[in-house]
Amino acid sequence: MKKFFVSALLFAVAVSAYANSASDSVAMTVAGKAISIDEFLFTAKKNGETDLSNQKSLESFVELFKIYKLKVADAEAEGLDKTESFKEELDKYKAQLTSDYLSDRPAEEKVLSDEYTRLNEVLDLTHILFFLPQETVSKDTVAVYQQALTAYQRIQKGEDIMAVGAELAKKDSTHVGYEQVRSFFPMRTVKAFEDYVYQMPEGAVSMPIRTKFGFHIVKLNRRILNPGRRQVSHILIPFVQDSITRTEEETYKLAEEVYQLAVSGKDFAELAKQYSSDKGSAQKGGRLPVFGLGEMVAEFEQAAFAIKNPGDISKPVKTRFGYHIIKLEKNLGVQPFEEIKKSWYRQMSQGEWNFALHKSFDDRMKKEYKFVFHPEAYAELQAICNDYFPTNPKFFEQAKDLNKELMRIDTISFAQNEFAAYIQQYPFSVKTYAGDFMQEVLDLCIHDILTNMERKNLTNKYPEFKLLLNEYRDGTLLFAISNQKIWNKPAEEQAKLEEDWIKELKEKYPVEINWKALKKAAKK
Repeated sequence: MKKFFVSALLFAVAVSAYANSASDSVAMTVAGKAISIDEFLFTAKKNGETDLSNQKSLESFVELFKIYKLKVADAEAEGLDKTESFKEELDKYKAQLTSDYLSDRPAEEKVLSDEYTRLNEVLDLTHILFFLPQETVSKDTVAVYQQALTAYQRIQKGEDIMAVGAELAKKDSTHVGYEQVRSFFPMRTVKAFEDYVYQMPEGAVSMPIRTKFGFHIVKLNRRILNPGRRQVSHILIPFVQDSITRTEEETYKLAEEVYQLAVSGKDFAELAKQYSSDKGSAQKGGRLPVFGLGEMVAEFEQAAFAIKNPGDISKPVKTRFGYHIIKLEKNLGVQPFEEIKKSWYRQMSQGEWNFALHKSFDDRMKKEYKFVFHPEAYAELQAICNDYFPTNPKFFEQAKDLNKELMRIDTISFAQNEFAAYIQQYPFSVKTYAGDFMQEVLDLCIHDILTNMERKNLTNKYPEFKLLLNEYRDGTLLFAISNQKIWNKPAEEQAKLEEDWIKELKEKYPVEINWKALKKAAKK
């Protein structure tokens, strides 16, 4: 990360349980600043070469630690801890460190990993969507659900789902839509839809599934083993070029001629530049960006994935654009988990998936803070959702006099009307059905309360938190002062400069070492 982790005391951002049992006495005082035994032991524990039970090793590390702290004191004397860049970097690290403690990283990794396993399959599905209003209460769903159920029953009796969808959409395209999705991947739509279709067996037709868009009837046509990604080059011989329209026969004949030149050994890239009407790719020798299933027109995609070996060239393939001659450049597998998890984590964190990420942490916090929830009190709020959307002022009017305890976290009680007020102030949900909307806001409210409680208790619950933060602070200053005094100078001068600097530091700043406390701590 930074040089000081290597060059100073082999610092690493790891949690040391040793700090929990260390005493609070002073190890040494450097430039008038007391350094605790906790900090000394925390640092020593992370230096694998230090054996505190060995007198020589202890003395050696004390000297190394003292010099480190002298350099930090010099950085502070230079005012490096007052610069905006230092403050910004420290704040950034503190935010990241806090985030690590206010989460369950292994559980989050599992959520991501479980989602990634879905990428091994591509789903071919057909669905009809019966739209719900933007803000839907229970009474609004009855007629729409019945319409969806009727369509489901027709399909179950043998009617084709696409034919039913086309008929209903033709009658009322404002409220009904349908489509076949030949390549459905994870993380491409709302969670409720994805979760349902990935557990469906091939050939099955779903009962109406509600999402924020409305009710879906889905038929899972087939599951396809994900063939990964391809990179190809192509030459496009179009039906129409420069106001000249060719017949299909003429277009194919020219494409066949170019194909024969390609397979006879002519340079494919030069042929693309000469013949291809796809100017964007032609200038790159016909090369297209990497793609997977569902990203190209069906005929092109089918031909590209049928080519087995890099360097092989397809016969002319017809699409609505003309005839393509395709050369396989790279046969790539499914994108590796390590490459995809960062972007997926960001995507999950910013949408409805974040509740899956937070669940393990929230469950642990609920136990630690003695979370109590009263379903019967919540049911009274849900009943109001039958008539009013939670953000509607009339919802709050109905709820403001409800004062039963809805939940208790630690010693703090939250009444029904307090939560109703919270909804008005923080209506953060994209759900369109009133009950779903309120549930999501409730989950967010609970998460926020638990997180804020844990944030306030971090330094009390985790003594190493403060030590890690201080370690990064001092390490950043060490890096800055060392760069200023030594590292930006010629390499051949650095050893002598380091020696002179240490001598100057020892003369400039007083140091008192508490050997009694150090030896006592070393025996533990």
